[in-house]
Amino acid sequence: MSNIYESAEATLGFISSPCLTKVELRVACRGISDRDALSKPDPCVVLKVQSHGQWFEVDRTEVIRSSSGPVFSKIFLVDYYFEEVQRLRFELHDISSGNNGLRDADFLGAMECTLGQIVSQRKLTKALLKQGNTVGKSSITVTAEELSGNDDYVELSFSARKLDDKDFFSKSDPFLEIFRINDDGTESLVHRTEVTTCTITHSEMCYLLLGSFWDWDSNGKHDFIGEFQTTFKEVRTEQEGKQIQWECINPKYQMRKKNYRNSGVVILNHCKIIKMYSFLDYIMGGCQIQFTVAVDFTASNGDPRNSCSLHYIHPYQPNEYLKALVAVGEICQDYDSDKMFPAFGFGALIPPDFKVSHDFAVNFDEDNPECAGIQGVVEAYQNCLPKIQLYGPTNIAPIIQKVASSASEEMHTKEAMEYFILLILTDGVITDMADTREAIVHASHLPMSVIIVGVGNADFTDMQILDGDDGILRSPKGEPVLRDIVQFVPFKDFKHASPAALAKSVLAEVPNQVVDYYNAKGIKPKCIPRPRTTQRNDTPTLFR
Repeated sequence: MSNIYESAEATLGFISSPCLTKVELRVACRGISDRDALSKPDPCVVLKVQSHGQWFEVDRTEVIRSSSGPVFSKIFLVDYYFEEVQRLRFELHDISSGNNGLRDADFLGAMECTLGQIVSQRKLTKALLKQGNTVGKSSITVTAEELSGNDDYVELSFSARKLDDKDFFSKSDPFLEIFRINDDGTESLVHRTEVTTCTITHSEMCYLLLGSFWDWDSNGKHDFIGEFQTTFKEVRTEQEGKQIQWECINPKYQMRKKNYRNSGVVILNHCKIIKMYSFLDYIMGGCQIQFTVAVDFTASNGDPRNSCSLHYIHPYQPNEYLKALVAVGEICQDYDSDKMFPAFGFGALIPPDFKVSHDFAVNFDEDNPECAGIQGVVEAYQNCLPKIQLYGPTNIAPIIQKVASSASEEMHTKEAMEYFILLILTDGVITDMADTREAIVHASHLPMSVIIVGVGNADFTDMQILDGDDGILRSPKGEPVLRDIVQFVPFKDFKHASPAALAKSVLAEVPNQVVDYYNAKGIKPKCIPRPRTTQRNDTPTLFR
């Protein structure tokens, strides 16, 4: 690892949590102004990451001589975390001939963005800003590609004939073990069958495979029948309609018996490659994250005009509702192209007739509850407080059902177009637990996740049941959730941590929830990205 990576690693620290995946970033620039009438610039792009409000250089491209539209061959390899805002800065410098340092280089412009913005668009082009944030004629394009091992599965179905009988008074009870033969000659068990069908990862198939047949005995002392060897290249020919079979050989019998031929014949009935798509496959394939917010306006929050209220708007210090909203919304907004977010309230008496509502639009436009950006949601929340009367009870089933209705329409398209995330901010235990459980069980069949943040100092013990971490959530009728879609956290657990820590906690499970839903439904990404490259050991990884 070069010194530049070591210094970045020392400065930024090791990443304690494993990244979701790794992303390759490729960079190109256009429209760079010439130095003068006789010479073109010698451009180089420096990549910086932000940590604790400061920018740190982590890598740079090569210098391309005399080019106003360079396409750099250097590839930046970055750890990707969906649940974090990863801020990047690309600086373009003109490096004069004979000097590779930045001290004497001319600054040509910079572009700042988040990694989420890049991966959600796959290719991000923005103008380079010069000193004073003035827009020049030059632009930079950053293209993202997921770097990953192969997570596909290969389903193999075997049968066998004339296997040696190992029991005196009955037929053998054969089972099959599949081993991969490692580079050092050792064997690693990949799969043990109860029947002669097995599913193993695509990466395991990159090795030489050894299949061993055994005769099962109830005392655990299974009798070895024989073995065979094969490769993925060989078994794939079955997909071309060619039947493949191997002799099952017992090496001891082969050495001792003169006329020994085999201990049976193994037949491959079929070979099926099962594609497993990743979270970024869906995001880069055009899937949008539809982010919706629901805020608790029940009377237990306290009068918003009182500084003790959870809804009190301090001129300099955001309340817990705003902190949680911004922390989660700031991440989700990168995955929604129009940046329009529905925002709802529940538990308040609303104008004009001041009847209680559990799913009213915070902007009071029921036909269009969307707000422009997270800042628009914040402003709508602040503007509605003086116009409503906090009331009750704390019912969240109606808002889950409202978002589920939109998710249901998306489900019927049978395409990976939109996945819904509902953020519910509440100050107490809900009063419609039975209806909420019913709504969550229904929503677990839809492209939807629910995040609940408990605000204030209430006892939220009863809310943990919705999370499903301590057991399977069931509806009042006993129907279990199809998949775990709820994440609940009390805000007080993060009171002395950064808002980013809260967001990380509640959003960490979302990528797997997205993948689990679409893979279970057999839904492919709308636009399947180019084949993902495999991990290269010679490329250093950039740290945040």
